[in-house]
Amino acid sequence: MAPLKSLPFPSNFASTDAYVESLLVFVTSSELFQKLCGGVHILDFLTQDPDLYTTLFPKEWRQFFDLIDISDILDLLMRVDLATLNMSEIGSDPEETSSTYYSGSIPPASLVEYIRHVHSHSLDRNIKSSRLKQFPLSDNVLAKHVAVGMKPKKIHEVSNLAVYVDNLAVELSSEHSCQVSHFVDFGSGQNYLGRALASPPYERKVIAIESKPLNIDGARTMDVTAKLAKKEVVLRNKKEYRRRINGYQHCSGPSKDISNPTSCPSMSNNDTSPIESGNKKADHEDNIQYIQTIIQDGNLSSFLSRLPQPPSSPHQNLIVISLHSCGNLLHHGLRSLTLNPSVRAVALVGCCYNLLTERLPPSPTQNPPPRSTYPRLQQTSSACDPHGFPMSECFLNYKHPRGPGIRFNITARMMAVQAPQNWTEKDCESFFTRHFYRALFQKILVDKGVVRGPKHPEDTHDPQSSNIKQANQPIILGSLRKQHYTSFTTYIRAAITKLQNDPIHAEKITKLLSGISDEEIKQYETDYGHKKKQLGIVWSLMAFSAGVIESAIVVDRWLWLREQREVKECWVESVFDYGVSPRNLVVVGVKG
Repeated sequence: MAPLKSLPFPSNFASTDAYVESLLVFVTSSELFQKLCGGVHILDFLTQDPDLYTTLFPKEWRQFFDLIDISDILDLLMRVDLATLNMSEIGSDPEETSSTYYSGSIPPASLVEYIRHVHSHSLDRNIKSSRLKQFPLSDNVLAKHVAVGMKPKKIHEVSNLAVYVDNLAVELSSEHSCQVSHFVDFGSGQNYLGRALASPPYERKVIAIESKPLNIDGARTMDVTAKLAKKEVVLRNKKEYRRRINGYQHCSGPSKDISNPTSCPSMSNNDTSPIESGNKKADHEDNIQYIQTIIQDGNLSSFLSRLPQPPSSPHQNLIVISLHSCGNLLHHGLRSLTLNPSVRAVALVGCCYNLLTERLPPSPTQNPPPRSTYPRLQQTSSACDPHGFPMSECFLNYKHPRGPGIRFNITARMMAVQAPQNWTEKDCESFFTRHFYRALFQKILVDKGVVRGPKHPEDTHDPQSSNIKQANQPIILGSLRKQHYTSFTTYIRAAITKLQNDPIHAEKITKLLSGISDEEIKQYETDYGHKKKQLGIVWSLMAFSAGVIESAIVVDRWLWLREQREVKECWVESVFDYGVSPRNLVVVGVKG
């Protein structure tokens, strides 16, 4: 059942264990990687002295970046085949070589080496699964009535994952003599995946578990369109209906007791004329069962006990599935494999790594991070949630100079959901502008005394310090409308207006910023405009490096499965086209 490689690691490693060991060494020993993945924050970009850009990158990197466009930098990070670079020229004096790299600019050897390390520790995201290659992608398009409510991205995801898990169920039946009775969808949402599996050609039984009643109501409505349920239709004998309505009207005078229907001659108990009739069931109406609950762990016994037992087996045989489980929900799905005898396999695709909780407390030996210490960072890193990251004993107990254990803070995990390979030039201009405006606004907030700058002399790295709580209380601006990004002045005016309604900072904002003039705002943009490219470079390298964070999180989940004695086979592979859906890695575990 499992593919030849249980993890899609790069070909330069001889084995899975060799890759995992090298991955752990890299994430715990590379100082630049640790700074880019959790050690810096865009809000601090213009408020540190020396500035963030200067402290992050060595001089030769900055000199090289000054000579080329940011689009060329992105190409070097993610699209250039490093094997084609002439290593004898890398790091040489451009005047002494005939190189045509980037208009004669040669990338420093240390930069190329760092890029190689990130590439070599990132999992392969190309689709290679035999369970998908058996069916051309063009044949996986859902019927229109099943694809109701789906955008092209969702159609691609549902089509591929439905084929994948159905083939997994077929293999369980043929290789393990295990006839799958139900798919259990963790966090089913609008039940797009479950609806596809319940419909032809699969016609599977699905248990859809969802916490939000509104999602379940919406899913039931779409089930009608998908012909999995019948809309409740009332068929009336119109003449009889009108006669009885008219009878009610005649009986509605003050002298009649309308609370007793038998007081009206037309509504006597002996009147059995039909008024309404029901309707037949839809062909596949019994294929989906909805359960509204909040999943707290992987124990499903509370509702599995209510399912009818198949005549051929003493208990149900289930596969737990999920399309983009947020945060710890995927961890609960994995644990369901060992906590429930009836769960025979799991196939889960995760997302929203920023919503993961942290299992380990802050390391007592870890050096203070170069970024500001905000309350949210302290709060999330001190959660000590047994359901959080990391899952595996390998990651939990890995020994290194700042360990033991692997830790990724919320900033690192938020960057792990980026997809820089999919960025277009328009995308880059849009979010580089948004990030630059927010960073420059933070500079104004510090200069005007609304907030203190990072690493103020009175601040400590003690999370209980009152200085930390007061000085670094973050100003959460949130999103602004698209038209507010047409100019920096427009952005600042909109931001100030919004924050004047903030329950914590409104008074300070009004007092210290209401008098700022358009000329002063424009002067800030003039003074720091050259920093926009530098911010874009930092953000690009953060997003590029965070691909290793995502790989490590997925590897941790696979390692947890491998550590469980009940699990016979486990693997990870890509099930979606990365260009369409970048969170495309499915984690699979099968019991013996």
